[in-house]
Amino acid sequence: MAPAAGSALSTKHTALILFAHGARDAQWSEPFRAIREAVATARLDLTVELAFLELMQPPLGECIAQLVESGHQRITVAPLFLAQGGHLKKDLPRLLRDLGVKHPAVKIDVLPPIGEVTELLNAISGWLADSAPR
Repeated sequence: MAPAAGSALSTKHTALILFAHGARDAQWSEPFRAIREAVATARLDLTVELAFLELMQPPLGECIAQLVESGHQRITVAPLFLAQGGHLKKDLPRLLRDLGVKHPAVKIDVLPPIGEVTELLNAISGWLADSAPR
């Protein structure tokens, strides 16, 4: 069977990891899985994975290790968080420092959390304004 679009088993060398918190309820991750699929479909040149801080699999470190093992040389982490709380201020930098030591030849970049992207905030605000009863 051929690897799925965005699968770490591909021959692509650049990857994007959508990084989310995680939850006990498996349904919680469905919107993130849909985003992963949409990005993977739009960017066939890019391996797109989903990883979690806690409670769900795979954790970020395991995801990066699998990507490195399959030959990825550049990885971008996209935090799917609305704000910079303790997880993004403390936990993610610590994880990335540890991963940098384990995988020194791999370039790991981090995008801003989605809550700091003006275009996304404008889209959410517009949808809310249009959705509220008139």
